[in-house]
Amino acid sequence: MDASLPPAPDVDPAAALERPVGPILSVFTGFLMGLANLVPGLSGGTMILIMGLYERFVAAIAEVTSLRPKRSTIVFLALFGAGLVLALGGFSKVAVWAVVNERMGAFALFVGLTLGVVPELFAESRPRGGSGNWVTMLVSVAVGFALVVGLGALDVASGSDGWLFLALVGALAASSMILPGVSGSYVLLLFGVYETVIGSLSVSHLRAEPAEALAVLVPVGVGVVVGIGAFSNLLKVLLVRASRATHGVLLGLVLGSVVGLWPFQSLVHPELARSDERKAIAMLVVDEAPLAEIREARGVDWDAARAAELAERFAGYETRGDLKLASNATERFSPTGMQVLLAALLALFGLVLTRVLARVGAKHGDG
Repeated sequence: MDASLPPAPDVDPAAALERPVGPILSVFTGFLMGLANLVPGLSGGTMILIMGLYERFVAAIAEVTSLRPKRSTIVFLALFGAGLVLALGGFSKVAVWAVVNERMGAFALFVGLTLGVVPELFAESRPRGGSGNWVTMLVSVAVGFALVVGLGALDVASGSDGWLFLALVGALAASSMILPGVSGSYVLLLFGVYETVIGSLSVSHLRAEPAEALAVLVPVGVGVVVGIGAFSNLLKVLLVRASRATHGVLLGLVLGSVVGLWPFQSLVHPELARSDERKAIAMLVVDEAPLAEIREARGVDWDAARAAELAERFAGYETRGDLKLASNATERFSPTGMQVLLAALLALFGLVLTRVLARVGAKHGDG
């Protein structure tokens, strides 16, 4: 049997919930989850799954919400959280840059990373025998696939930055963060607040504009705590009582997420995806501020010709919310042969990387 695969599906999933976890593995898995949740389309739950800690993580969160956590659970989550915070604080600007400036390569890599978890989910969801069991599995996979594809087809972005709205989006994003195949950042993108939230996580932004950053992060953080706490309890029950069907749905979620990760698409307005430049454009077209004032306030180096070009291009946008929504717009393009080859190589690299990480997780599981 392939050592990278988890225990056979007929193993009681509850047995994995009390498995001891080493400190290095805890921090590293939290770090991977943080990196994954920074980018739209890549799920933090996928990273936890390939490291062999999925059931353990879900059970730990559920245990904390019972207000009677064990010391080992508190230590595990503290170490996990340290890795998560390190990734979110240290790499948020890099993630935003990659999604804005190198979208094709980044998304091709994400496709490979995501598909690399399929063997684990298939091993956990495959039936032990009988055509009826296979039908049940296929239905479960189809449900998960339809859920994530349907979510991507929705047009619900609002670009709002009100506290209640941010808290609600935070709760939805948190629930999706622990689902393999459903990206918390993708939910943020869907509701038009991806750059607002992810950009607020960067250390440089927290230092430069702490009040603005905290006005976003506090309500989102409240929503995240509520969302993870509520959803983890439901997921814990499903993993114990209907393990195969639940993993089948998770497999469908992963396969469906690849649809949203199609690499051959680009931003219609990349200028708007960069926070400082979008704010400068807002001053130009919404506030009609003088160019000198915009340069001083936002640090842009536009000349008069560039400012006139941007003013003409975005003249139809009347509010900052309109500009935020426009920053998420994408369009597909026909790739060249070289771009297809590069995307395939990056996807393959992501797949291999995930399988290597899966072997690390399998060694933990065997221990």
